[in-house]
Amino acid sequence: MQFVDKKFGEFLMGLGIKQRFSSVEHRQTNDQVEAANKVILQGLKKRLDQKKGAWADKLASVLWSYRTTPHSSTEKTPFWLTYGVNAVIPVEVGEPSPWLLLSGVEKVVEKDLVDETMEMAHLSETALKQRTTL
Repeated sequence: MQFVDKKFGEFLMGLGIKQRFSSVEHRQTNDQVEAANKVILQGLKKRLDQKKGAWADKLASVLWSYRTTPHSSTEKTPFWLTYGVNAVIPVEVGEPSPWLLLSGVEKVVEKDLVDETMEMAHLSETALKQRTTL
């Protein structure tokens, strides 16, 4: 509830951000968070070996990996579903990589299809959830 504030809402609107809330008691949301946390913990365990206390140093790279890896349910990355573009590392901003140069044409087409692609990803995810609950 600390984020339910008129001034904060106006601030977000000024940035073009849609604020959404979910209940802690919402089972589907909790399951999604549990699944994401499980993947993040597995990534941390792989990178830590025996150095359990160094998890904070590895967390950023694990989160980047999670956010930029396409998920099987949506076939898109969480980064793309959030921002509508592929993630780019800072080095590629100044010196475009072949990947960026080749994807330039796709970006123009994708920008027109962002809403449609997000809707399709949502439908795919919903269908997957329904199949797994049966």
